[in-house]
Amino acid sequence: MQKISFENTDKRCDLHCHSTFSDGTLSPAELIKLAEESNVSALALTDHNTSKGLAEFTQAGKNSSVAAVPGCEFSTEWNHIEIHIVGLFFRKECWSEIEDFLELAQIAKHNSNMNLIENLNKAGYKITAEEASALTGGEFNRAHVARVLMAKGYVKSVEEAFDTLLQPGAGFYNPARRITSTAAIRFIKTYGAVAVMAHGLLSMDESRMREFLPEAKEAGLDAIETRYSEYDEQAIATSVSFAEEFGLLQSGGSDFHGQTKPHISIGTGRGGLFVPYEFYENLRSRADYND
Repeated sequence: MQKISFENTDKRCDLHCHSTFSDGTLSPAELIKLAEESNVSALALTDHNTSKGLAEFTQAGKNSSVAAVPGCEFSTEWNHIEIHIVGLFFRKECWSEIEDFLELAQIAKHNSNMNLIENLNKAGYKITAEEASALTGGEFNRAHVARVLMAKGYVKSVEEAFDTLLQPGAGFYNPARRITSTAAIRFIKTYGAVAVMAHGLLSMDESRMREFLPEAKEAGLDAIETRYSEYDEQAIATSVSFAEEFGLLQSGGSDFHGQTKPHISIGTGRGGLFVPYEFYENLRSRADYND
C-alpha cells in the first residue's frame, strides 16, 4: 500500500475527546466552542460508555463551523487486556441502543466504583460517593474519585492518584467485568457506525496487536488510531504500518479531558499532535450516516 502524507494540509480534526458526561470537565457545548477557537474542523465526542452528551453536542455543532461527530468509547476486554473501542458516526436513532447495550456493564461499573469508595474509607481516605457524583451530576468513575482525593490533599494530582491508590494492584480498585472487544465492534457495525481501536499501543505490545487485529478485523474493525497525544514518532510509524498491513483506515485524537488531563489540549494534544481532516472524511465515508 502506498504511503500517503497528510502533513501538507492545514485542516485538522480531533476524533477522541470527553465531556462532563464521562470524566471530562467541559460540557459538550463547551467542547464545540473550544474546538472552533482552536481551529479544529471536526470533533468527535467519545465519552466513556455513554451517549448521554450527544444531543447537546450535536445541537451545538449545528451552530458552529465544527463538524460534530457523535461517538462513544467502549471499555472492553480481550484475553484479560483492557482495550478501548471507539464508535464514530452513530445516527441519532441509535443513541438509546448504546445505553441499552451497556446497561449491564454500567451496573457492574457502578458496583466497582462503590467498592472502591468503601475500600478507600476503610484505609482512612475519607471521601464519599456523593462528593464524586457531584463532579458529574450522576454516575462517577475513577477520574472523579481522583479529583476528590486531590481536593482533600491525599494526592497532589489526578495522575498521582492513578499511579498509586487507584491502580488495580493497589488493593482498593477491583475492575468491573467488561464486554468483549469483538462484541463491541459487532454492536457498532450493526448500527452503521465506524469501529476504531483507540490508542492500541498503550494497551498491548506489537506481538499482541498482531494477535488481536485479525480477530478484530473479522468482527468488523474499520480503523486504528495512528495519531494520539501520548504517541511518539515511533508509535505513530508502528501504528501506520499496522493499518497498512491489515487494510485499516486511520483515526486519531487528543483524548482531551479538560482539567482532568491539563497537559492535553484539544486538537494538538501535548502540542505536536496533528490529525488530518482527511481521516474524518475517510471514516465518514465508511459509515451509514447522513446527519
